[in-house]
Parts: sequence; C-alpha cells; structure tokens
Amino acid sequence: MTTTQLTVPVWFRQSTDLRQQAIARAARDDYPAWLAHVRPAAACTRPVRLAGTLATVEATTGRILAERATADMPDGVIYKPCGNRRDAVCPACSERYKRDAYQVIRSGLVGGKGVPEQVAHHPAVFPTFTAPSFGEVHTRHVRRHTCTRRTDCDCRPEPCHGRRDLTVCPHGVKLACFARHDTTDRCLGSPLCLDCYDYRAQAVWNLYAGELWRRTTIAVNRHIRQLAKRRGVAEVPVFSPKTGKVRHVLPLRLSFGKAAEMQRRGVAHFHAIVRLDGFDPEQPDAVIPPPAELDAADLVDAIDHAARTVMFTSDPHPARPEGWPIAWGEQILTKVITIAGLGEVTDAQVAAYLAKYATKSTEVTGHASTRLTEQTIDLYADADGTHTERLIDACWRLGNFRTSPEPPAPLGPSSRGGPAPVRPFGELRTDPGCGGCTRYRTCPTCAAEQIAAADAARQEPAGPPASPYLKLRRWAHMLGFGGHFLTKSRRYSITFALLRDQRVAFRRTQTAGPEHTEPSGQPTTLVVNFLQFVGAGWRTPADAMLANTSAAMAREHQNAARHHLSTLAA
Repeated sequence: MTTTQLTVPVWFRQSTDLRQQAIARAARDDYPAWLAHVRPAAACTRPVRLAGTLATVEATTGRILAERATADMPDGVIYKPCGNRRDAVCPACSERYKRDAYQVIRSGLVGGKGVPEQVAHHPAVFPTFTAPSFGEVHTRHVRRHTCTRRTDCDCRPEPCHGRRDLTVCPHGVKLACFARHDTTDRCLGSPLCLDCYDYRAQAVWNLYAGELWRRTTIAVNRHIRQLAKRRGVAEVPVFSPKTGKVRHVLPLRLSFGKAAEMQRRGVAHFHAIVRLDGFDPEQPDAVIPPPAELDAADLVDAIDHAARTVMFTSDPHPARPEGWPIAWGEQILTKVITIAGLGEVTDAQVAAYLAKYATKSTEVTGHASTRLTEQTIDLYADADGTHTERLIDACWRLGNFRTSPEPPAPLGPSSRGGPAPVRPFGELRTDPGCGGCTRYRTCPTCAAEQIAAADAARQEPAGPPASPYLKLRRWAHMLGFGGHFLTKSRRYSITFALLRDQRVAFRRTQTAGPEHTEPSGQPTTLVVNFLQFVGAGWRTPADAMLANTSAAMAREHQNAARHHLSTLAA
C-alpha cells in the first residue's frame, strides 16, 4: 500500500494569508509530533517559550540518568501556558484557574481533597461587604425578580433615579434619571455628574480596602470570643514552647475566604465565607467541630457588628491633611450557607460565585490595561474625561506624593510625570547645578556626584517608612486596588499548589502508564530542568490557529464523553 505525500508550494510559509500558512504547517512531516508537543499549551493565548535541557537525576546518588535538549524538539522550545487568571487576557488559563478556585472554595465547605467532610456541619455564612457612596451613579434595580436565572434576568427594573423634585447640582446637572436601564447599558456605574463625584476618596478607599478587611476580621474574631465567654464556653490550656508558659484560650477558630469583585463604578467590594471551627491544643492544625453554644446566627450578628463599627482614617496627604474616612457602606448582606438547599444559599452556589469573580478584573468598568508608566499614563488618564479616566488620573496625581512639606505641583500634563523637553546634542549650555558648560543632556560632573551620593545613601540607615499613597501609581491600572482577587485563611481548605501537583502527577501517570509511576514514599528519580525564557506567544498566527483548533476539538470530545457518561448513569 502506497501513501501519497501532500506537497504544497514553498512560498506558502512566507505567505501573508493565514490559511496558506496553516496548510504549510499541516503539510510538514513533523506536524503530528508538533501537535502532541504543544498540547499542554494548545489553548493558551500567549504561551511562554522555554529553551534548555531536561535531565533525569537519580535521587540518591545525583547521577544523571538521561538528558534531553529542547533543540531536538519541534520548534526547538517547550511551550508552557501563561497561567494568567484574567478571563480577558487568556480564556483557557483563566478557566483552569476558575476550576481550581472552585475546588479550593468548595472543599472548605463540604470537605474532600484532604479536608475532613465534617466541615459540612460547621456554621458558615456568606457576607457581602460593599463600599460607601462617593456620588450618585446610574443603577439598575429590580424590586421583585420573576426570572429563574439571574444571569438571564429580563425583569422590569425600577427607574434609575426617579424624583419628583428635579434637584440640580452646583454644576448645573439634573440629579435625576427616569430610564429603566438594561443590563448591557454602558452608562451603568457612571456618575450623574462627573464633576460632583469624589474620585480621590474612591481611589484612596480602593487602596485601603485590604486594611479595612483585615480590621474587620479582627473585629469579627473579638465579637465571637466575647460572645463565647458570656455563654460559658470553657477555655483550654495551651503550652507555648517558645516562652515556656501556659496560656488559656477559647476552643474556637474562624476561617475566612474572600473574593473581590470590581463594580461598574470602579470600586471593589468583597464576597466572603466565614466558617466557625473548633480548636484542639493537642492538634492545632486539625479541623474539628466548634462549641455547641455558637451557631450561624451568631456569625451573622458578629459580621453585622463589625461592619457597623470598623472604621478608621487614612494617612495624611497634602491634598487632604486630615486624611480620608475608610469604612464599609450601608449595603451589608449576610446569608447562611447550607448543603441541603434549605437555607438562603448553597455551598455550590457560593463556590461558583466566588470562583467566577476570581478571574475578573476591571473589564466591567470598560478599562483593561497593563501597569501604567509615565509614557502610557496619558493614554488612559484625563482629568476632564470619562469616569474611569478621571479615576485613573486621581490615582496618578495622589500617587505623586512627597514627604517634603512643599505643596504639590499644579494640575496639568506635567504633574502626572510627563517627559521633560529634550535638548538636542551639540548645543552648548550652562548647567544650573555646577555652573559649568556642557554639550550633553546631563552634566557629567553632576551625574558623577549624584551616583556617589546615591551610593552613600544606600549605606545610611533607612528613614521613615514610605507613604502608602505611593502605591496608587503602581496600581493605577487597577483603579487603586492592589489586593489579590482571591484570598483565604491558612486552615480554610487546600491550596492551589496542591491542585497543581495533583494535576502534574495525573498527567505523568496518563503519559507513562500506572506501571511506571513511583511508589508512595520518596521518589527514586528527579527531573531537573535547565530552562530559560526565550519568548512569549506562538511563532506565527497559523500555529496559534492550529493549536487552538486542536484544543477546541479535544474539549468538544471531552464534553461529549462526559455527557454520555452522565446519560448512562441516569
């Protein structure tokens, strides 16, 4: 039996037509090997390319058993998924992150994957903490839902800001809106009057949101412990090996899980899980049932008390020497989590909700960018622009903070750190620092003195801590919020690293077969990689199209097989 080899013109590879490039790649002899090689990163939008050598080393002696270079592989590199959690950047990697986040959150509610299943009977609540109002914005409010799925809600909303008296702000804008906004309306979240909105206060609140959450968890812990003492929960002795003393503590512990969601107005609010556990001094890392004197209603009272009482003032700033007040808004909603579906919300709903927002960022506000610099800030910030442009501008201006008592620079393009005018080389000028003449843009004498002064400053003791407002420029692309979008307590549940290790072990078993897997215990061989970064992204658009198409077909086959198995089980 003879096979016919597909031949294509050589110039297909250099063609600008994507289809001809794909045909040229698919016609190569190593195309099946290339598809198998890029399979781990086939669905990634911008994979990382690594080059080097891979060595298999004997664990006991350190002897190299085998060695392989990436130069012998297709394309001469290894493709690794980027691992970005943002859905707008890489849908495939964010989907994997969302599924891992779902397992991390749900295992802390029902157990599994190393977490005892008895946590399903521990009291747990699902509070939502929102930010205060910084100005009236366009909203969509449905008084009574008649839909079965909130994601496809088509209920009739109430008027946005329906008022009998047409109040006019000092800028001449009517603070009323009788429109019934749709869920896709672009004006949702934008202020009724851009000039009345307090952008500086919102930027500072986003900056201090993490500190506000930390103080809230402390207040919830204190309230629960005071309540336990009033109800007669006996303390247990705990011996400290560091101090050699015995102290008495209450046998309870709170575990937290938190996901941050960016609202359309550009401010973060938090969805959290608070679980009440017991504490055993003999097994401090064990998750045991809490005291019977406390229940989920007590957690709700503790959270409501903390949300009302926790407030503080930010550090002073030249724009506001007394600082900004930092506190939660009035819309605090706490629901009890159940498993049987008899309560307000179930464990699966909470896990899916938090995992979904773990892959979101600022896309809902209409802004999506990487970290901003002095060269790119003018593309996204404008003091007289849109809502997000004004918020980014406020972050950048407040971030231009100096510890000296000098007043801040006047508002204008130069106050955001714009580039200074460049003097052409060759023009003789007098340097204002040393008074000498030079033709360079920077005086060589002054530059040498500045370098020497910088070296001497490094050897001097550190001064006072830097102002927290300096972080506003670092996180201006996140509208001032610099926290992670998914955090948890140490003992709440498993970690992402554990899930990744289990996935690696499963893939190695799937590739080599169960007979080649290492026995439980210490591994006998180690894989040591000597790799370095050589680039990001696919080499050609045709490679990206073929890899993504192959990954899409594999997902369709997997979904069809899962649906078939579920049909047989039913």
